[in-house]
Amino acid sequence: MKKYIKLFVCACVGLQAFTACDDSFLEEEVLSSYSPATLRDLPGLEASLIGLYNHNSTFHSVSWAQGWISVWQVGTDIVWPTQPQGMENPYYDYNTLTPLDGAADHTWNWSYAMINNANVIIQNVESPDLTGIAEADKNRINAEARYFRALAYNILATAFGGVPLVTEPLSAPKTDFVRATLEEVNQVVISDLQFAAEHLPDIADLPASKHARANKYMAHQLLSEVYLRVNQPALAEAQADAVINSGKFNLIKTRYGVKASQPGDPFSDMFIYGNQRRSQGNMEAIWVMEAENPRDVPGGMTDNPQHRRNWGASYHSRAGMVPADSLGGRGISRMRLNNWVLYDLYDAGDMRNSKHNIRREFYYNDPNPQYSNIYKTKVPYQGPDTLFIINPYITKWGHFDPQDVFGYGMWKDFILMRLGETYLLKAEAQFKQGNLAGAAESINMLRERANAPLVAASDISLDFILDERARELIGEENRRLTLMRTGKLIDRATRLNTNIPGLPANRQIIGLTETHLLLPIPQNEIDLNKDAVIEQNPGYIR
Repeated sequence: MKKYIKLFVCACVGLQAFTACDDSFLEEEVLSSYSPATLRDLPGLEASLIGLYNHNSTFHSVSWAQGWISVWQVGTDIVWPTQPQGMENPYYDYNTLTPLDGAADHTWNWSYAMINNANVIIQNVESPDLTGIAEADKNRINAEARYFRALAYNILATAFGGVPLVTEPLSAPKTDFVRATLEEVNQVVISDLQFAAEHLPDIADLPASKHARANKYMAHQLLSEVYLRVNQPALAEAQADAVINSGKFNLIKTRYGVKASQPGDPFSDMFIYGNQRRSQGNMEAIWVMEAENPRDVPGGMTDNPQHRRNWGASYHSRAGMVPADSLGGRGISRMRLNNWVLYDLYDAGDMRNSKHNIRREFYYNDPNPQYSNIYKTKVPYQGPDTLFIINPYITKWGHFDPQDVFGYGMWKDFILMRLGETYLLKAEAQFKQGNLAGAAESINMLRERANAPLVAASDISLDFILDERARELIGEENRRLTLMRTGKLIDRATRLNTNIPGLPANRQIIGLTETHLLLPIPQNEIDLNKDAVIEQNPGYIR
């Protein structure tokens, strides 16, 4: 764990808040980490909170491993890997997933960096020596830090099971970690989220400039998911109801926003650049990670998010086609929606399968005279290019910057939580309590919005709920973690996404077993922990 013992600090943007404005400001003072000495006032604590958001964004903006996004989607039930970058390879060729895996290592270290930075804030704001800050502000700051600590521990618990519990800041190397039980980790997550739900502000009380900051409904939503994971469905339903019954959110059922007068539908409107924030009309959004083009707003986004490149087709590779706003910008199609999604998942008329949400047709758009004979005619499907060149793709991550047609980065907001998922969490909780009629009613809230046929109690199963999650949340949810949480990864991946005719053998799912319901503990963490033993998850051999 030495990687996070180094106290990676992601709030250096607020470092000036920690320094004094006097004649001694040129004297060298080492402030290379959060420490109790640096967090003694409200500006310092606020700056450190911003660091948590900065670090959170880095989970979504990895470009040094462009396949990071695909890690959480390929090898599940919804996509094929078509142009893998490398990091995602062990997540469909499971025979190669070992304790030396880079994605597992990055997940582990990202999580513990978040935890340690949150711990610093929590310790400082709870210190009896901290004065001059109102109790309500202390509780809010504490709640915000605890929310992010819970977020990180929930990822660890879902991905790895029981992990070392660290609830105080690390200021020196530590080499005697041991794994806590999963129940002990869950207790910390639940306690933190209960505190956050009580003390975070109501989103309605936040000005538009702070809508991206944590609000109490984010805690309720995450707590609902956690209670499902720990098999307490009645509590999960109550947390979902706290969001649904708040009156602060509603499903988008009518056209709105910057392209409301153009062809489209209410569902696709949510994912259009300029429509995603609450202040822009998206009243379904519970948590939006806002981003700005770094060219226009320095620090507007960390690194270069790769979602468009992973999800969007490489249509520009076809002669006569060029990147365009109407086509969502330049993609690479590192993964392709599988045939189950494209041909079997949706009922006829389901808005979520409309041409505005899944693009299936292309027209030659290069005005160069050499293509005049085909310009504006339909691009035919032919040969293997249907795997990644003109393959159907979701439009949720479409984004075009005319000053960066190559499109290495993507400066689009991330809708991390919305009411559509809340209804799905509630339906899952109702199903687990045997209330199938209630689960059908919750799901029908989404199906009515989507103009899909309504369902009855007899239609409800965990598989149907997971199907509906795919219909509603494909490209948004972390599909791998959802299937690991519900224990359905093996069944659904092998039943819906194996033995694919035409897909090369080295892109097929192979070797998937019960072992892979958890990720391997990174071997370097085990090796560096010389004074105690961190047990490896069963089935993994170095």
